[in-house]
Amino acid sequence: MRLNKYIASCGVASRRGADALIVQGRVTVNGRVVNTVGVDINPDTDTVAVDGTLLSLTDKKVYIMLNKPAGVLSTCRDDRGRKTVLDLVGDVGVRLFPVGRLDYDTEGLLLLTNDGDFAYRCTHPRHEVNKTYIALVHGRLDEQAVRRLEGGVMLDGVKTAPATIRVLQRAGKETRLEITIHEGRNRQIKRMFESVGCHVKALKRVSFGSLSLGDLPMGSWRYLSVMELKSMNMQV
Repeated sequence: MRLNKYIASCGVASRRGADALIVQGRVTVNGRVVNTVGVDINPDTDTVAVDGTLLSLTDKKVYIMLNKPAGVLSTCRDDRGRKTVLDLVGDVGVRLFPVGRLDYDTEGLLLLTNDGDFAYRCTHPRHEVNKTYIALVHGRLDEQAVRRLEGGVMLDGVKTAPATIRVLQRAGKETRLEITIHEGRNRQIKRMFESVGCHVKALKRVSFGSLSLGDLPMGSWRYLSVMELKSMNMQV
């Protein structure tokens, strides 16, 4: 079994996250640091540790939806002592990690799980899982700018995939809108609007694939239902 898949199956991180742990030198196999991705291990005979903690496979899979507030990190820990999404969820009996991420000042729907394969499928670009946000934008966002954003704009020399935008309200120089994308580049939505001369003042994710945030209170979380999980698995 590939080392990154084993780490993901133990509920430590997604496969991509596991690769990052390996490159950072935080993973040992049989007591030796492994910092090269693509290594194979034998789960029956090899011992794997992350940050000195031995890993073991677990059959209990947990899937949680969190309404993340602004000012909370989408990480498992922070060396500067800032609040993370795991602080909001607390101890549920397994090690959780976020599925993808939301920026520090972005609110809304964030999934947490210990199922590395599920997280990998949800975030892999080939599955094109739609993510919908409500944004409050400052600046002159006319119909021409909307069409540019929907058709794709250049970020870091690469054009963004088509987006869907629905204007909800215009008031002076501010626009409240709904935007749906399936990519997940760094600060993508904020940078998209910056490319047309606008500034995102507030951003909230309200759906991820077939999952909707609904009326889940800010800072609260709940387990996904069987039907919700089945619907997501059909998508990815």
